[in-house]
Formats: sequence, C-alpha cells, structure tokens
Amino acid sequence: MTNFNLQPILENELVKLVPLKEADFEELYSVASDPLIWEQHPNKDRWKREVFENFFKGAMESKGAFLIKDVTSDKVIGSTRFYMTGDNLLSIGYTFFARNYWGGKYNPSTKLLMLNYAFKYLNEVYFHIGANNIRSQKAIERLGAIKVKEEMVTYYGEEPKLNFIYKISKNGF
Repeated sequence: MTNFNLQPILENELVKLVPLKEADFEELYSVASDPLIWEQHPNKDRWKREVFENFFKGAMESKGAFLIKDVTSDKVIGSTRFYMTGDNLLSIGYTFFARNYWGGKYNPSTKLLMLNYAFKYLNEVYFHIGANNIRSQKAIERLGAIKVKEEMVTYYGEEPKLNFIYKISKNGF
C-alpha cells in the first residue's frame, strides 16, 4: 500500500469527498441527527448527539474519514471512510447519507469514486455491513461485491454487532 493516502480529495460529477476535520462536527451532525438514517444500522441510536460524538471521535482517529458534499451545492450530504482492518486490509464503510440523497446515484457514485482510487494501489477492497442493513447490502451487491463471511465487528466505543463482510476485487470490477 505504498503511497496510499487514506484521505485524498476525490471528486466526480456528483460528489466531492474532503477529509473530515474537527470543525465539521456540527454540520455533519445536522445530517446524522435523523433517526431514520440509522433504522437498519446495527447502532440504531447513532442519531443521538452523545452517541454520534463517539462515532465522530472514531472517524477522526481513523484518519480516513470524509465529508461527502454535493458538488452542485457544496452542501454536506453525508460521510464515509477508508479504514484498515486488523488483517491489514482496506475497507470502505461507515457511510451514511441524508435521506433526500437515498436511492439515487449518490451512494454508488461515492463508492465508485473510492473504489477507482483504491484500485490504483490494491487488488481488493472490503465492506462491513450490518446483518440487518438490507438496504446497504443490496446497494453494495449492485456494485459487484460478494459476501465472503459473517463476523462480529466492534465499532469504535460500541458493543460488537454481527456484520456481513463483502469484497470487491479489481479483476471483477
């Protein structure tokens, strides 16, 4: 993974990913404070300020988190991140969007932007998705990800939850 930067600035016709900064908390929390964003997520109460503060702290410590901005309005519409697992494998995850950006081009556009960047350096990328998060499972499968296993994942400062692990290989991309 020589020269792989976990926080490049990435942009396409729909979204711009910029490194998350401490000063972004309030703006990002204004998106994350919608309880319906988290209804299928393993950590359903992440919309609460004190729970989101923990999530945000983990995002900052990951050194791979991004704000997702709508290119046309420069408005913050969500967050995502690159992160390394204990197996020294690159993963993309912790992604969420404001509800009015669901079900369209924004999530696949964001993931494709990140995958295209990652595949300049790596041959495979992983995704950890909550076992009950059907919406995210379907979305990642549409991009060609294959479920490779199930495991308990401990999110930063939270209890372990069952996740499905998906993989996308450069060859199949």
